[in-house]
Amino acid sequence: MVSITIDEQTLEVEAGSTVLQAAERLGIDIPTFCYMKRLPPLASCRMCLVEIEGQRRLQPSCATVVTDGMVVRTDTPLIEETRSSMLDMLLANHPLDCPICDKGGECELQNQVMAYGPRESGFRDAKRVFHSQDIRLSPVIIMNVNRCIQCQRCVRMCEEVVGAVALGTVEKGMDTAVTGFEGSLASCDQCGNCVEVCPVGALMSFPYRYKARPWDLDETDTVCPHCGTGCQLTVGTRKGEFMRVRSKWDEGLNRETLCVRGRFGLDFVASPGRIKRPMVRRDGALVAVSWDEAGNYLRQRLSGVEKKAAGGLASPRLPNEVLYQFQKLMRTVFRTNNIDCSSRWSTPVETLGPLLAGFYTRAPLQEVIGDACVLVVGGNVTEENPVTEYLLRDGARRRQTGLLMLSARPSRLEADARAVVRVLPGGEAASLAAVVAALVAAAGEDLPEDVLADIVATTGWQPAATHGEKQDPLVTALLGGARVTVLVSVEVLRSPHARAALQQLNNLLQVLSLLDKDPKMQFLFDRANQMGAWDMGVLPAALPGLAALADGAARATLERAWRAEIPSETGADFDAMLELCDQGQMGALYIAGSDPLMSYPDRAFVKRALAAADLLIVQDAFLTDTAGLADVVLPAATYGEESGTFTNNEGRAQRVCKFREPVAEARGNLEIFDFVAALQSHALLPSVQSEIFDEIARLVPAYVGLTQDGLGADGAFTKAAVAPPVGAFFAPPPLPIATDRLMLVTGNCLFHNGYLSERSEILNTVADDPYVEMGAWDAAQLGLSDGDQVVVRSAQRELTAKLKVDRRFPRGLVFVPENYRALRLNGLMRRGEYPCPVDVQKARAAVEITTVAGAWAGAETLAEDTAGRSPEPDGSGQ
Repeated sequence: MVSITIDEQTLEVEAGSTVLQAAERLGIDIPTFCYMKRLPPLASCRMCLVEIEGQRRLQPSCATVVTDGMVVRTDTPLIEETRSSMLDMLLANHPLDCPICDKGGECELQNQVMAYGPRESGFRDAKRVFHSQDIRLSPVIIMNVNRCIQCQRCVRMCEEVVGAVALGTVEKGMDTAVTGFEGSLASCDQCGNCVEVCPVGALMSFPYRYKARPWDLDETDTVCPHCGTGCQLTVGTRKGEFMRVRSKWDEGLNRETLCVRGRFGLDFVASPGRIKRPMVRRDGALVAVSWDEAGNYLRQRLSGVEKKAAGGLASPRLPNEVLYQFQKLMRTVFRTNNIDCSSRWSTPVETLGPLLAGFYTRAPLQEVIGDACVLVVGGNVTEENPVTEYLLRDGARRRQTGLLMLSARPSRLEADARAVVRVLPGGEAASLAAVVAALVAAAGEDLPEDVLADIVATTGWQPAATHGEKQDPLVTALLGGARVTVLVSVEVLRSPHARAALQQLNNLLQVLSLLDKDPKMQFLFDRANQMGAWDMGVLPAALPGLAALADGAARATLERAWRAEIPSETGADFDAMLELCDQGQMGALYIAGSDPLMSYPDRAFVKRALAAADLLIVQDAFLTDTAGLADVVLPAATYGEESGTFTNNEGRAQRVCKFREPVAEARGNLEIFDFVAALQSHALLPSVQSEIFDEIARLVPAYVGLTQDGLGADGAFTKAAVAPPVGAFFAPPPLPIATDRLMLVTGNCLFHNGYLSERSEILNTVADDPYVEMGAWDAAQLGLSDGDQVVVRSAQRELTAKLKVDRRFPRGLVFVPENYRALRLNGLMRRGEYPCPVDVQKARAAVEITTVAGAWAGAETLAEDTAGRSPEPDGSGQ
């Protein structure tokens, strides 16, 4: 610690702190333009100059490191004159167009001039003008170069935090201008973080331009609905109409950053595809009716299926309170444990539960990353959890985080990684087993003898074994790190080998623990409340709190609280529910906020199964493909139309706030559950969001003690389960069978994440057309070039889209994003087969193939989409 005196106030600060940081701790305001906490100091704006005793010249406080005994003054006549002069120079060329500038009312230059600026300018020359009109850099970002004050925040944010390097400067001196490559931002992430950090109106949001003023907006702090990172954002509405999203520099794990989905993708709430009235099926078509008519119809249909099985699927995008009430509804009213929260994979609870209890770390991501060695397993962080990528990049560049990657798909983050291991699609389990074997081989003598004997007996690994060199850099880094954190993408859960992958993760974490590496683990979910869905017990074999359904004591506790019995038989996951439907054994299937006809990896099977259910109830805000098959459609509130909580990847419970009213006759999800329960003469108590949260905080161990008032702007952390790791080691899985077929994997792309984002008009303007991605070697072998229209064909179907060639892709890998509705990607896949073997060839010009948005090829495909249970609703329910 070193001592510093600022304006006659003395304090001790850590060595390496700057004068500006010390002043902030004392509550002393020093003006800045170029300084940002998460960026290295630049000291170019000269607004933060201070006097330091013993030094002849004023020094920039943002870049001056404190020395012991330093005496600083921040408010002297010389400093005041210097600040005024700097502002006078900025205003000399700055256009005085505040009345039409979107930054008016929240402009840092305005604020600084009011506080420190000259009352009269000494400059009389004509103002410098770069362009007479604003430049449209991208569909969402527009620039007025004349207003730029050369703080370089946007350039540095783009390069050092986002990693896109889409902005730069040209010329020098007073002629310096910030711009994109050749005046365009075509290759950037379109995240708008440059707009957020711009202190003036040089960079602006085109969708928000000229729509409102800050003082016109009603602003609501809430949490992003697009992925599990859990970014704080502030939504601005004007007279109930959605206007914009911004972030705050001092709140949330994201601080001032958001990704393109979070900043520009919330306009889906006003999508014209909203369901406005209940609908029931009459004469094969969905017809809009009143709530009373829908209730009478549903009561009659429910009475006819009482003797058959029931099942429920809820979206992990719904708030905790809604998910908790849904599983309570299914268990106590429908009398079933056939409940699930994912239609994309089956959750192996028996393996997942002990892993979460033993190693899952409910703590801030920055703390979990820290100076640890971080292993990212599976997926593409850049596209699935962009703001998490920002934090990982910051750790790798500024905090000496040792970043390691093990995945089939490449990502931009690999440029900052110390080691990258490319695995075969679906081969994560085998690759993790190889890493564990190499660790045991390299450090077996550091393991207790009894543990080593158990490992050898269970797995057959020998300390003297030798392994391929590909894992060597990764294993060396793991052994060299003082601490190790493992971040696991949901890509691992998609594979039929998910159970084996989780077992090998358990092996890895146990070995690291025995080697005193203090291992921590978190999932990188691509849905906003996947962690909450698990915690709330929306699973066939687990109760709220992830207690096993077979745990009689846990079941009894809930039964007393709910005053109802819970069936003791383990339920069916969604895949097994579809099997029951297909066999004619499913009575009522209740789907809330999910679209399995788009997401389940076998479109033909799920369509046949849903059509075979006696009664299909869909509760959603949007007319999805699944809703088009329903017998009853109940219009629900969407994000922003009801309050609740999400639990993010860190285990942080965060408040999701209402900022608009539900459209037309749509109702809140909790109100609809009460409506359905009442039809069967049941009452779900409590039924108010705040009271349900209080019940969760009493009955779910990880949430005990939480209060809504205690969540605050940054949320509050749920508690990690106190349970020892699984003691047993699992045998390694068989190596994946090599094949000369191309293997198709899927996931999220940067601009789309699930069916909500595709209803955003703004995201659709910046998103690429549907595409197929593969490596340069495979493309050359097939005679394909970047931008070609190609046909991807499986044993099931085929689709056509534009080819993207990525030189980093490994041989044999094909990627198609899952978030383009027109592609019907899941039609290529077959149940239980992932990754999916495919063939790729250039689309023949002579064949008529619909390529707008990459639609299905062939008339038989169009027939498949219009045949079956029903035609699309005629719009009467819209």
